[in-house]
Amino acid sequence: MPRSAPTRLKIPKIGVDAPFTGLKIGSSGALDPPPADDTNLVGWHASGISPGERGTALIAGHLDTATAPAVFARLRELKRGDRFEVRRADGTTAVFLVDAVESFRKDDFPDKRVYDDTPDALVRLITCAGAYDRKAKDYTENLVVFAHLVPAAR
Repeated sequence: MPRSAPTRLKIPKIGVDAPFTGLKIGSSGALDPPPADDTNLVGWHASGISPGERGTALIAGHLDTATAPAVFARLRELKRGDRFEVRRADGTTAVFLVDAVESFRKDDFPDKRVYDDTPDALVRLITCAGAYDRKAKDYTENLVVFAHLVPAAR
């Protein structure tokens, strides 16, 4: 699919119907998270690959906030073979099929496997997971959903 900004993420199995905001890579070298004040908001790497375009598109969402569960609170429930869709600004919808759902320790995150360039249209849904470290004020792991674009029916 040609480049087009995502406008809405829909994952019916876990009750997600969320708008997008653009995100950038922060000073730490990692993708900045979406603003925490909106529990139903996902972000995408706006200067990277758009969902549906060839390459690996990154979509991030919060697990929770200080006061409530957030958009990706149930992301762990997705399984291989589940589908979700990304509505795009050009009026098209990209449908993705889940290949795997895995957790990784933040201090041993497989950057190359998650972020590497590819000739295929892939998406990574990313959120926090594991135990909450009160001292660090962060979770110890990241949950990653690996998914690929389902070719459009002809």
